[in-house]
Amino acid sequence: MIPVSQPFLPPKEEYDQYISQLWDTKWLTNQGIYVQQLESELKKYCQCSSLFYVNNGTSALHLAIKGLGIKNEVITTPFSFVATTTSILWENCTPVFVDIDPTTFCIDAEKIEAAITDRTEAILATHVFGIPCEVERIEEIARKHNLLVIYDAAHAFGVQYKGRSLLTYGDLSTISFHATKLFHTVEGGAIMNNTENSELDQTIQLMRNFGFVGENYAMIGLNGKNSEFHAAMGLCNLKYVDALIEKRKELSEAYRKLLGDKRETPDIMKSTKYNYAYYPILFETEGLLLQVQKNLRDNQIASRRYFYPSLNTLPYVTSAHKCPVSEDISRRILCLPLYSDLTLEEVEWIAAIVKEGKKAVIV
Repeated sequence: MIPVSQPFLPPKEEYDQYISQLWDTKWLTNQGIYVQQLESELKKYCQCSSLFYVNNGTSALHLAIKGLGIKNEVITTPFSFVATTTSILWENCTPVFVDIDPTTFCIDAEKIEAAITDRTEAILATHVFGIPCEVERIEEIARKHNLLVIYDAAHAFGVQYKGRSLLTYGDLSTISFHATKLFHTVEGGAIMNNTENSELDQTIQLMRNFGFVGENYAMIGLNGKNSEFHAAMGLCNLKYVDALIEKRKELSEAYRKLLGDKRETPDIMKSTKYNYAYYPILFETEGLLLQVQKNLRDNQIASRRYFYPSLNTLPYVTSAHKCPVSEDISRRILCLPLYSDLTLEEVEWIAAIVKEGKKAVIV
């Protein structure tokens, strides 16, 4: 079986060297040495001055919303993983969906202003598949209307835009280090504070640890900490990230060459150094997608309808916002297998099945 994604694992002996020390120190959690070291190294790699390592990307979103004190309407994208929307709802805020750009699949910045009301407090946008949002236009709108900006950058590790890490845009950026991601710590995530507001740093730090200071509770919080075991995996994996991106680039270019039509994949903004996090392909119809997915499955090849459905259609979202572009694309998009151990021969096989399935349905 070829999975749609597969975690990279470093040489076992490298991880063992870290783990053996934990048996000596017995410091397994609560901001241990490895967590502190990982945060320091991630700051350097991501070119940011303030980074907080947490237990997953969803906690990062919760902490970002709560930490900024957002309580009302949040303009957001309907084309993202479900955690983007549920984090807004979980914090008792109201998601206001703005449709997506049909070429990048990110939120359409030119439609944001029309959705702003006197209750709007923030914009929460996703760098879909690691593709940058229109960050400059979004910043311009946010400044004009005094709005906060959070980027769900779950897919954007290693991406640079105009020479700087994509994670340094927005007031806060959040990221996932789940096992399926390009860089992972098995489970994990992080929040980057780009505001240079030290009070916000302190708030996030407190909220990550139950709001606990010494023997006193300063504010509401949750258990957003991560363990030394997870941090050790991150320290092992970080040195391999650039090589993993190069391998994914090679595989993605092979897919592009074999499958041909550039219009079937999203556009990436100029001045972007991309990380090749996923290989999504857009089919002409949902029926065609389902047929190709079945053909892949019959050949023991996994694929994923990522993202489906469009989040504005979730049954527990009460605010109705039509997003025809997102609704259409979510029905026609499929992510093909992409991971570092995938071979060029396997890519050729997958591409052949995709092309044959398309041909059969079209004819």
